Amino acid sequence: MKTRKLGNSLEVSALGLGCMGMTAVYGPPADRQEMIRLIHAAHDRGVTLFDTAEAYGPFANEELVGEALQPIRDQVVIATKFGFDIDPETGKRGAGTNSRPEHIKLAVEKMLRRLRTDRIDLLYQHRVDPAVPIEDVAGAVKELIAEGKVKHFGLSEAGVKTIRRAHAVQTVTAVQSEYSLFWRGPELELLPVLEELGIGFVPFSPLGAGFLTGKIDENTTFDPTDFRNNVPRFSPEARRANMALVEVVKSVADRKGTTPAQIALAWLLAQKPWIVPIPGTTKLHRLEENLGAIDVELTADDLGVIDEEVSKIQVRGERLPEAALKMTGH
Repeated sequence: MKTRKLGNSLEVSALGLGCMGMTAVYGPPADRQEMIRLIHAAHDRGVTLFDTAEAYGPFANEELVGEALQPIRDQVVIATKFGFDIDPETGKRGAGTNSRPEHIKLAVEKMLRRLRTDRIDLLYQHRVDPAVPIEDVAGAVKELIAEGKVKHFGLSEAGVKTIRRAHAVQTVTAVQSEYSLFWRGPELELLPVLEELGIGFVPFSPLGAGFLTGKIDENTTFDPTDFRNNVPRFSPEARRANMALVEVVKSVADRKGTTPAQIALAWLLAQKPWIVPIPGTTKLHRLEENLGAIDVELTADDLGVIDEEVSKIQVRGERLPEAALKMTGH
């Protein structure tokens, strides 16, 4: 497995594993024992970065990841997130965010128990809390790092001004945001700032929530509990229009003898050496397909063709529901 470095010191596999979909969001939870076997299979194939959050469930995903990784704890990097208004004791979820320092510290204590560990390798603020100065958030994490309970600090879906302010208090090792051929917003401001500051980037939804695999079209129906039912970009009309993007990826995949998913991931890996995508899956054959992307070499000509063809396409629909969009980019 090839490795990459997030920030100056956190070395991880070139692809991580996003675990969110194992317990929620894309439909009913998958079989717990099967997911534990899948996490072990990922590690056996060289994956070292596993991504979860207290909000996934709440708590259920961290409990799953903790159980799965306990036997191999010292061989992996566990990333999790705080920041939504979730009661650390009951899991009851409020409407917004909560990054008060005292809440962060209590949340981390509970995370450590669920994850069956004595430290969190990479702790993200899940969403910026407009009611709490980011300096206070970074300061709280800095104290947790001093105590040995956290190793590295990260931010998720934060704006560049917030990233700079946080980084001035406590080094930010990684920023996590959506990025793929389906959503290229980070290229405008975020990526240049991360490069300047030496911060790694961890794209979630690197396959466009499954769309870039070529397995979804306008006639695809999702489980009633699948979040994509509420995403404008996944309306049947938007899917019909956005298939043009998938056709570009498919054509490159056909020419290279790979799959669309592998091209989409290889394209991300080719953007910067400090980008570590975290595709999620609940299926072993998809895991193996995704990991195959690491060995797909896209030439300068390949990348030029992709950029030229994609630039002609206007992607339809917002990437998140309106309420969720309002919580990003602060």
